[in-house]
Amino acid sequence: MMNVSRPAVRPVIAVPVGPTGGANDRPPVRMKDIQGMPGTTGGLILRLSQFVSSLISLSVMLTTPDFHSFTAFCGLVFAVSLQSLWSLSLFIMDAYALLVGRSLGNHLVVRCFTVGDGITCLLTFAAASASAGITVLINDLDRCDGSHSTRFQTATAIAFISWLAVFPSFSTSGPYPPTN
Repeated sequence: MMNVSRPAVRPVIAVPVGPTGGANDRPPVRMKDIQGMPGTTGGLILRLSQFVSSLISLSVMLTTPDFHSFTAFCGLVFAVSLQSLWSLSLFIMDAYALLVGRSLGNHLVVRCFTVGDGITCLLTFAAASASAGITVLINDLDRCDGSHSTRFQTATAIAFISWLAVFPSFSTSGPYPPTN
């Protein structure tokens, strides 16, 4: 026979809402917005760092003449292009929300941000990892001159930095309960 616990109702002590006359008695502060979530200053800074790093990676890769001869580098160009467009659009939305004082705490908006961040996060990481592998391979095979190899390594490293900037916004936008 299994030992199954029985449900129990435990009383919850109500916290007084107003001051009770003491010098340090203040109503409890509830955290509404966590920095990094959509519509906060931290979220705006994360979006800006995502956009700038993905744009730099894209620029370095596009100015390298031989990038299209390797599929992994074409995938990196696609991933950081998508990342830069996504981050720019969400940067604009975050800036607008901060300017007009609106909250982006709607559960449908947060879910959309979470799904989009998850997709771009995975794409950027996969493309940066594939590009890193190809960069190591072409360096080991001596199939690349020094300037192209350095540019490939730089674009790949900055793509990883872009992924590192996406990951916190992906992880801070997800676990919030729906607000009415």
